[in-house]
Amino acid sequence: MSHRAGLVLDFGGVLTTPLLPAVLNFEQREGLAEGACITALYLDEEGTRRTHELERGAITQDQWNEAAAARLGVAPDNLMGRIFADLRPEPLMINAAAAARRAGIKVGILSNSVGLAPWNLYDGYDLDALYDAVVISEHHGMRKPDPEIFQAALKLLELPAEQCVFIDDTADYLPAAADLGFATLHAKAPQQTISQLEDLLGVSLTEEV
Repeated sequence: MSHRAGLVLDFGGVLTTPLLPAVLNFEQREGLAEGACITALYLDEEGTRRTHELERGAITQDQWNEAAAARLGVAPDNLMGRIFADLRPEPLMINAAAAARRAGIKVGILSNSVGLAPWNLYDGYDLDALYDAVVISEHHGMRKPDPEIFQAALKLLELPAEQCVFIDDTADYLPAAADLGFATLHAKAPQQTISQLEDLLGVSLTEEV
């Protein structure tokens, strides 16, 4: 098997702890029914449309906060930050990405934005210094699974899709990447993802950092 030379990682839910537990904790803190956020913001047509607009940079995080707060019946102040307040870095995946780079693999980030202000999901992760390419959807006016946004990441990495692996915790985004030639992995548990990734890259990703 020919090993891959590039790695493209989703951010939230891959380099961070899972998103859903953070959302459920927010619902508890706000006294909302379990699943209220998913229903109002991701299963509802209008809520989904606004989230996609946010990801493409067509609306601001503040505008999203106001609309989402009205649907949920909560205060709008820094709503996105409150929803994801419990997210933490996922050290196993962050260390694996660093090990891949030390082994000569080009590593990029491809993330659907949740807006950058007033709350910035990426604060403290030093993405520009630690990765070879960073593609945040709102900067490109596109979102996963648009094929063009995968191509933007490939252009920055200077690699073809056939030489790259793409990892995301959202399974719906994998087919578009696979159609371009990426090997794809659905991130569920870090240890499992890293084991599968080692096979695709042909390098160890578990050295001490």
